[in-house]
Amino acid sequence: MLTEADGGPVAIVVKGANVHDSLLLQDALEAVIVEPPNPYTELKQHLCLDKAFDGKPSEATAQVFGYEPHIRRIGEEKLDPKSGKKTRKARRWVVERTIGWLNRCRGILIRYEKKAENYLAVVQLACALLWFRRLHRLTT
Repeated sequence: MLTEADGGPVAIVVKGANVHDSLLLQDALEAVIVEPPNPYTELKQHLCLDKAFDGKPSEATAQVFGYEPHIRRIGEEKLDPKSGKKTRKARRWVVERTIGWLNRCRGILIRYEKKAENYLAVVQLACALLWFRRLHRLTT
């Protein structure tokens, strides 16, 4: 799943559980429905990835799609900029929160569909519902 900064889903890819996340990066970036702004004429687009994407292939894929990759390296700890010590601040990740929102839909949580295409359609419908609720909440 690829989300924007506030947790709105932008792209979803459905594959087996035995496929590593870094192999799905290109598929996720190709599945983006909304066309991102041109990185050469408008604001630079940033792509924050976790340690699973540490490596040259993931960086190259992000740069091909016009993103500036921000990848935490394996073995690297987050340091407080003021004191230089490790931070232990608890933080909820944006993508995991979005997955939690999607798990409210029973059809996604249980996965009644056997075909991956049908399951992807249900997940995309739930994502559209999330965007509709966010739009409704912002306009009222």
